[in-house]
Amino acid sequence: MPLGETSLHETHYEILSVKEDASYDQIRNSYRSAILHSHPDKLNTSRSDDEKFLKIQKAWQVLSDAELRVLYDNHLRSWRQEEDGATADEISVEEMSVEMSGEDVELFYQCRCGDYFSVDSSELETMGFAFSLLRDDKGVCVQVRRLGASVASVVLPCGSCSLKTRVCLHYDINIPFQE
Repeated sequence: MPLGETSLHETHYEILSVKEDASYDQIRNSYRSAILHSHPDKLNTSRSDDEKFLKIQKAWQVLSDAELRVLYDNHLRSWRQEEDGATADEISVEEMSVEMSGEDVELFYQCRCGDYFSVDSSELETMGFAFSLLRDDKGVCVQVRRLGASVASVVLPCGSCSLKTRVCLHYDINIPFQE
């Protein structure tokens, strides 16, 4: 789990004792409380206390930054999906097909069972991706951008079978499509 790996059972949210949909103020208040109860200067600390303090610091660093939090949530979601079953393939977002429905963009990729792995723009925006429609003399394309500096990916389940695929976005990309 990038962006400050924690143990497999302890997320940054759990470290700060907040829900995953907690507001910035809730996270800040929980951080302040946790840091007061674990600060090495205030306590006779052991190595495990120091490690706890560092985990609290790392959790705050990620969850207090809106962009890092979106990326962390994306990685957390992908990790949880991977835990539920293995992925069938790893594909690049360029391999996906695009469908437009009004303002919404849907990306899809055919599974070997015949159904599709799919995700729409509103779901991906919550995971840290941004979309825009570009028109020029060569045609129309959807520009897909990722926020933050790290490689982004998401695991998508098939609509019918139990297979999953990991979609990677290593850089900003334009995907052509027919209107």
